[in-house]
This record gives sequence, C-alpha cells and structure tokens, in this order.
Amino acid sequence: MPRTPRDPEGRMPLREHLVEIRKRVVRIALGLLVGAVLGWILYDPLLDALMHPLEQAAERRDALIGLNFDGVATAIDMRVKVSLFLGVIVSSPWWLYQVFAFVNPGLTGTERRYVYGFLCAAVPMFLAGAWLAWSVLPYVVEVLNDFVPEGGANLVGAQMYLSFVMRLILACGIAFLVPVFMVVLNLMGTVRARTWLAGWRWAVLVSFLFAAIVTPTMDVLSMFGIAGPICALYFVATGICFLHDRRVDRRRVAAPVE
Repeated sequence: MPRTPRDPEGRMPLREHLVEIRKRVVRIALGLLVGAVLGWILYDPLLDALMHPLEQAAERRDALIGLNFDGVATAIDMRVKVSLFLGVIVSSPWWLYQVFAFVNPGLTGTERRYVYGFLCAAVPMFLAGAWLAWSVLPYVVEVLNDFVPEGGANLVGAQMYLSFVMRLILACGIAFLVPVFMVVLNLMGTVRARTWLAGWRWAVLVSFLFAAIVTPTMDVLSMFGIAGPICALYFVATGICFLHDRRVDRRRVAAPVE
C-alpha cells in the first residue's frame, strides 16, 4: 500500500499515525507473547526460586511455612501471571525500542542520540534494580516470618506472595531508572547539575522512604541494602551532569561572540 504523503511541514497525517500505532502495538504484543511463552517454559524453576526464601525461613525456624494455593484455579492463574511477568522483563529491550521507533520520526538528530543513549542505559539499569530486589527478598521474607509466634504456621497465599514479589522487583527496577532520566534531562539542557545537587537531601530522604515502603520490615540492613545503591546512583548521575555542564560551559566560553 502506498504511503500517505506528508504535508509541507513534514508532519505525518492522522491516518498514517494510526497505522503506525497499530503496527507498534502488534509488535509489542508479539514480543510479550514470546517472552510469556519463555516464562511458561521456565515456570517450574522460577517457582522453585520464588519458594526458596520461604523454605529457608521454614528450615531456620523449624516451622510450617510455604505457599497456599487457596482456590481451584489459583495454580493455573499463578502460572499465567508469572509467565506474563517474566515476559515483560525479558522483552523489555524490544518494547522499549518499539516505543522509541514510534516517536523517532518526530525527533531531531540530537534528540535521537539522547534517546538511543537512554535505551542503552535504561534496560541494564532496570535489570540491575530488579536483581537488587531479588537479592534482598530472602532477608525480607526471613524478617517478616520472625513475627510468626512459636509453634505457629505461616501458609502464605500464593497470589498475595506473588504480588508482593512483583511489586518489590518492579519498584526497584523503576527506581534505578531515575538516574538515567536525570542524565538525559541534563544532556537536553533542561536541568543543570547544580539543581540536582541542591536537592540531595530530599533525594536521600525519598530513597529511604521508598526503601521503607517496599521492604515493610524492621530490618535496617534490608532498608540500607535498597536505599544505599539508589542514593549512590543519584550522586553518580549528578557527577556525570557536572562533567557535561563543564564541557558545555567551556564550549560557550571558547565560541566566538558574534
């Protein structure tokens, strides 16, 4: 089918926009489907990994602690959710690229370079945050089970436990994207490094509040294990912004005045 001609200003007609949206949505859906199929295949080892913190807590306390599938369809429902969750994570580079490919025609050359850099940094940073949450999960489960009275059992609802783990992983993954946004906004000239540095106290406070929310325990070690890396990344991103601002200021001073 021939492409619809653009107007003199280079803007894409509405009909072509709708066709492009449909194409990108279909490709994103196919990527999620492939990731979900992989999640379905890997469900058993993934479920074993999810249950391992509970098994460790049960062994340490010598108590009955495990997952409770409290419905006829709970097992199959949990398998579908786990598969979709893993599909979203595995296919993140693909659907992030599709979003960029949709907005790409409306960006300048400089903006495209920034977005490419964002994509290259966002995926590993998101995965790093997810890995941190996964590493802290056993300690969180252990501390929470310390509140179970002696002789008591803790049969955790499978759906509730899965929702808790998903929230923890997604929240930490998204939190690790904040430094990437900071650098991109600085590269685009929107926010100077001094602005980020001036708000460091608020950044530290928000980081620890965030860690306290996603790890609802009295364990200080777990809270510092999440808040510490987030604060460190904030200051690293601020340092990168300072280096960029210094280069920009030098170019401005060296540029001839017209």
